[in-house]
Amino acid sequence: MNLAEKSLATLNVFGELEAETKQFVSESGLGCVAGCGFCCANPKVPASPLEFLPLAFDLYEKGLAESTLTTLENMEEGASCVMYRSQSEDGKKGFCGSHPTRGMICRLFAASARRTKYGKKDLIICKVLKEEKPAEYNLASDRINKDMDIPLATAFYSRLEEIDQALCQQFTINSAIAFALELVLRYKFYEGQEADVIA
Repeated sequence: MNLAEKSLATLNVFGELEAETKQFVSESGLGCVAGCGFCCANPKVPASPLEFLPLAFDLYEKGLAESTLTTLENMEEGASCVMYRSQSEDGKKGFCGSHPTRGMICRLFAASARRTKYGKKDLIICKVLKEEKPAEYNLASDRINKDMDIPLATAFYSRLEEIDQALCQQFTINSAIAFALELVLRYKFYEGQEADVIA
């Protein structure tokens, strides 16, 4: 697969995940609190370049890839996600500037589970949701081990590794986005060179 095909394959995985997370959120009532950017403001969120290839291609098509990469290169260490649009002084209220092409980690949070060493499903969730929706959290925590379907994070990460294991290496979120942008800019540059040769 070339880079564009890997991006499309990643989007296909995201589509399947979206269907499963919508079902879980609908049944559990545990969707993210509107306007909350608590997770997005965390600069240490781990992510892979592969999950941000769709974002990088989208930014390229909009003519924003190079300027976004420059922004990333000039950001201070410990800055929140470059796509996050903060709307409060503490940075914890805001929204994603590119929600349709957000990464896997952004899609899984608060709508997926991991297995404990005892094989029990454990919700991947933030303290904001635990505090804001305690009844829903407790009920969902119980039901995911009985009769409620929930996406398993490891299963979806395995799907990404099948596309390209090397590009699934984990970085901080801004480093992963920068890596994806560099890959797409290089890919598009050489694609243009080939087109010139053919012409």
